[in-house]
Amino acid sequence: MSDLFDNFDCLENIKKEMTDSAKNEFIESLESTRRNGIDKVLEKLEQLGFFEAPASTRFHLNYKGGLLEHSLNVMHVALMLREQLHLEAKVSKESVIISTLLHDVNKAEIYYIEKKWQKTDGKWEEYETYNVNYEQFPFGHGEKSVIQLLRWGLELTDDEILAIRWHMGAWDLPFQSSELKANINAAKEKSPLLAIVQAADGLSSSILEITEK
Repeated sequence: MSDLFDNFDCLENIKKEMTDSAKNEFIESLESTRRNGIDKVLEKLEQLGFFEAPASTRFHLNYKGGLLEHSLNVMHVALMLREQLHLEAKVSKESVIISTLLHDVNKAEIYYIEKKWQKTDGKWEEYETYNVNYEQFPFGHGEKSVIQLLRWGLELTDDEILAIRWHMGAWDLPFQSSELKANINAAKEKSPLLAIVQAADGLSSSILEITEK
């Protein structure tokens, strides 16, 4: 029995080390941009629980720390695409880091843990899961992230604003007016950064990331 608990403690320590390492990479990457307002952004993300939040409730990375993991995945894929497509002259590394790591900051305050019941082998068992509450600031997805970042004092370029606002791409389009569809098409033509972030977000959530049952 002692060995079992020792192994459990070891796994918990490994998880904590991985989380700490991911958080350090996130912070160091943003600080490397030397962008005005980054310190305030990091302070707000800490307050809102960004580093502990899931990336979703029932889709990709729906567990504690999933949002942090997803943000880093999107950054890694986007930086790879920038290099492989030889877009270094058109898209700055700084812009890729900022628009990928911060594209989902709107999610930091929407998740909460609730308890539910499920029947396993004929017995009812209580378990914890995530749900969402949009009451804090019900203002869409990408646009909410942009507004939060600007309110926190972060300096954003036009391309970064477009990339964060429209990063959901086709997922947003069925619910948008013809005017907004025209806007996203114009944004895609104007900003290669937007195309990179959209692709990286989709590749990360669809291929790299898992759902916890």
